[in-house]
Amino acid sequence: MSDSDDARAKLLAKKGVSFGTSAQPNDRAAFAKNVIIVTSGKGGVGKSTLAVNVASAFAQRDWAVGLLDADVYGPSIPRMLQLEDARLEWTDADRIRCAENFGLKVMSVGMTTPTPDTPLVWRSSVATSAMIQLLEDVDWGPLDLLVIDMPPGTGDTQLTMAQELRVTAALVVTTPQLVSTDDVRRAIRMLRDVNVPIAGLVENMSPFTAPDTGVTYALFGEGGGRWLSEQYKLPLLAEVPFDLAVRLSGDVGTPVMVSGTPSQKAPYERIVDGLISSGRLRLPGAEAAAPSR
Repeated sequence: MSDSDDARAKLLAKKGVSFGTSAQPNDRAAFAKNVIIVTSGKGGVGKSTLAVNVASAFAQRDWAVGLLDADVYGPSIPRMLQLEDARLEWTDADRIRCAENFGLKVMSVGMTTPTPDTPLVWRSSVATSAMIQLLEDVDWGPLDLLVIDMPPGTGDTQLTMAQELRVTAALVVTTPQLVSTDDVRRAIRMLRDVNVPIAGLVENMSPFTAPDTGVTYALFGEGGGRWLSEQYKLPLLAEVPFDLAVRLSGDVGTPVMVSGTPSQKAPYERIVDGLISSGRLRLPGAEAAAPSR
């Protein structure tokens, strides 16, 4: 058995998981004052890019931030943070050691595979158990904020997080196009059904203005985020324009919040300001009472 196989076997060895409910969730991230899930009913809308840059923006404000990649079948956080070669390590206290970069503590199931292209052919029950262990058995240390990058859809992982965590707020991501908003509407309804508060919406891949011609291009349509905001009475925290630099930053593993220009960083700063001004987050140094659901 390889070191990677042994690490995955050890990760999945725990038995007897006691699940909570959305009405009375467990508190498996008591180490974090705030838990924000970045979610959408749609794949390919930029949840991981948003999670990485929002987490980085908080870290740059001297918050202690952890980032959990909950997309078991398509983990992309390691590459986006230059951690694609990181693998699980265990401390002397038999805890999983976090990978770290850019001021973030990071954990992903992608760190359990022998190669980056190894698929995890797991049934949902196994994947759910693994996610719980990445919450409970990782040496996160005390955090001001845990950001969780969710997979697409409204399935097991979303329900598990609602039942196993006292989620402070959800950040819901869409693109402007109609197909995206259709799926996001379902995600909003699910979050409300399972009592997860929604801090606001983010429209990603919004229209951009070409710097050389001044012409505005709406590659993915326009207005979807504002329409959702009006329909569901949710704040639209930011419209993040389509930007090649943001895509490149993910490929090279350096968040645009680290390498970008002030204008490229500005949408993520607005998201952080909106989350803080919502009044849902407990600031560093504040008493860590349970969030209202």
